[in-house]
Amino acid sequence: MNYAASGPEPGDSRDRWAGALMGNYGVPPLTFVRGAGTELFDDTGRRYLDFLCGLAVTGLGHAHPRVAAAVAEQASTLLHVSNLFVTEPQLEVAERLDALVRAGTDQDTPGRVLFQNSGAEANEAALKLARKYHGRGRHGVLAAFRSFHGRTFATLAATGQPEKHEPFQPLPEGFRHAAWNDVAAFEAALDPSVGAILLEPLQGEGGVNPADVEFLRGVRRLCDERGILLVMDEIQTGLGRTGAWFGFHHAGIRADIVTVAKALGNGVPIGAVWATAEVASAFGPGDHGSTFAGQPLAAAAAREVLRVMEEIDVPLLARERGAELTALLESVPGVAGVRGLGLLLAAELRPEALNGRTAAEVARACLDAGLVVNGVTSTALRLAPPFTVSGDELVEGVGILAGVMAEGSAGEAT
Repeated sequence: MNYAASGPEPGDSRDRWAGALMGNYGVPPLTFVRGAGTELFDDTGRRYLDFLCGLAVTGLGHAHPRVAAAVAEQASTLLHVSNLFVTEPQLEVAERLDALVRAGTDQDTPGRVLFQNSGAEANEAALKLARKYHGRGRHGVLAAFRSFHGRTFATLAATGQPEKHEPFQPLPEGFRHAAWNDVAAFEAALDPSVGAILLEPLQGEGGVNPADVEFLRGVRRLCDERGILLVMDEIQTGLGRTGAWFGFHHAGIRADIVTVAKALGNGVPIGAVWATAEVASAFGPGDHGSTFAGQPLAAAAAREVLRVMEEIDVPLLARERGAELTALLESVPGVAGVRGLGLLLAAELRPEALNGRTAAEVARACLDAGLVVNGVTSTALRLAPPFTVSGDELVEGVGILAGVMAEGSAGEAT
């Protein structure tokens, strides 16, 4: 189908963007109009392989038929009611999330779920819950340097990237940071005012840096010894992405609060906070809320997403496909190494292969060649294909990357 013929001229969308939208995402390089599985198509009809999944969102691929059908059916049945009432999709999603969070841990007692609309909102709610649980005087939060927890005021303060803080000072007080993967540094940063430690099991925006198992276990020990809540930010890593249902499961520990979003709706905005029943009891009516959180359309999408994820065993797929992708990337001459877990990986690029370019510039060259990835640091590319990616698509995508790297090296030679 010629999508250019059925709408505005190709390129016109970018002109309209410049006159209508704020510039906080930068200038869009192109306009996507359709997706199917791992494939995306722009307004000229050109095909791309999506190895980023909208930043680890569309884990089941674009336009998954069962998710699309569930959304369509719900839209024609009941689109919205307020949170003064409950709907069936909400209940099933909450029950399944609770079971998956506790799977493989020693937590036998069911927890409780609070729905939100996004990852940042989920983390914001988790921070409020931790403060309400401990009360004034134990309101401090310790997080890691290079972490990323969102762009609202509180989640930005929790984010361990000071360069992101400066334009928005003064930020809420009570947040501090310690070195990633360093239990001793975290212990040294504690005092009686700290009531919560907020961690990602793998730093996504910070460079795709996995937490050492012993680090997570050591932090859990500190929390147990001092009565501190362990809050696991699983926005990017949760629901199978790392090869386990949740990233903290790799360490065999328990969490007091867990946040999830991104993959939960496969593109439909929804987030959630899970907490133990004891911690959840700190919230009473009116303590936190959202008009649209967990509304029927989003919950219906999440319900079908979770059903499909469990049927196809996405943690297993992430481990298997992740191993295939790692091996393929390691065979590319310009790749110095691969890090990450499951299907959330970073390819560190050799300086000679970069040839003066940044990873973001390499990612743009990949886009021009038909592959969607992004530069997560100045020297590394992030790759997060869908769980449903085929072996042939992995070979094709890495082949595109290899071609881009070879062109860069050839440019140096000439």
